[in-house]
Amino acid sequence: MRNVLIYLGLVTVFSVATVFFVMRSKIAGASIVAEPSAPSASNNPTTEESPVSTPLQFVMKNIEGQDVDLASFRGRVVLIVNVASKCGFTKQYAGLQKLYEEKGEAGLVILGFPTNDFGGQEPGSDEEIRAFCSDRYNVTFPMFSKIAVKGESKAPLYRFLTEEATAREFAGEIGWNFTKFVVDRSGKLVGRFPSNVAPDSPELKGLIDRALAAQ
Repeated sequence: MRNVLIYLGLVTVFSVATVFFVMRSKIAGASIVAEPSAPSASNNPTTEESPVSTPLQFVMKNIEGQDVDLASFRGRVVLIVNVASKCGFTKQYAGLQKLYEEKGEAGLVILGFPTNDFGGQEPGSDEEIRAFCSDRYNVTFPMFSKIAVKGESKAPLYRFLTEEATAREFAGEIGWNFTKFVVDRSGKLVGRFPSNVAPDSPELKGLIDRALAAQ
């Protein structure tokens, strides 16, 4: 009888130990199941592209003093000209206006930037410049507030147009009034012409026509 009791006791202890071991194994097994980790930045590289460098990335004040985002002209061919009212090349206003009238509907826009940097040939206020352009040459293309195009106070737009890092083969300080820059429909700088190249010159009009033809 005693042996039977001992045997039953051992069976009970063994059973309890077995149940404990099984439960512990299940708990341990559950604990090693890892939670899905959040995707890391290295596994999901961003697809954002760097903004394209263009002279149309600037905001400039027009001759009425309102901010104009030059990006609004993207998709058109842009002719940028630094102008003056008392210069030997001032008569080019007439040629610029004619060019604008001829090719504006095709997608050309001309942006005039008055400057007093060369011989003090633009001494007037923005209001005086606007009246001069309108009364003397019937200018209807966009005109902007007077700026510096050379020196330490050079406007950011003209830093872009003259520095090698951005203008590349078209870089170099502005030599005089009525220097002309051509920007294509994509916003890329594609040409530069000195003051003595008239608005109706074959080389300038040829480049503009090619830029207009590109879609």
